[in-house]
Amino acid sequence: MGPDADTQPPVDQGQATHFRALEHLYTSAPVNSLFESTLEVTAPGCARITFDAREAYYHAAGAIHGTLYFKMLDDAAFYAANSLVSDRFLLTTGFNLHFTKPLRTGKVIAEGRWISGKRRVFIAEAHLVDEEGDEIGRGTGTFMRSHIALSGLDGYRQPD
Repeated sequence: MGPDADTQPPVDQGQATHFRALEHLYTSAPVNSLFESTLEVTAPGCARITFDAREAYYHAAGAIHGTLYFKMLDDAAFYAANSLVSDRFLLTTGFNLHFTKPLRTGKVIAEGRWISGKRRVFIAEAHLVDEEGDEIGRGTGTFMRSHIALSGLDGYRQPD
């Protein structure tokens, strides 16, 4: 079973540095300039993304396109898992997504939580909650260590 942020021991300085560097990595990804979103790594194995759903993300029937659900769920689960790995970038190898409620506009929170795995393959889950507190989607992903060193990525650093 994965961690619960309320029962986690305090984060040490090395973990905090890694978490802030992951947050900077998220911000530095070009795709994230398309979305008003912020990442917070809250504890080992836990990540939260807060974003604004806007009409610009609607499909033809007037609700948020599933692309946004997938992106935010995948990112929250990914960063929850990568918070446990300080040397390598993880890659998503699979993701199972369930839509539970249509979304129109407003603030949405994606909560990611590591479930299992600590060597090569990691499993993490995430859920989306709208402004009303309703779950609008959930997913589970598998993530694998890559050959890409985090330290070699320009975005993986403490913000200035």
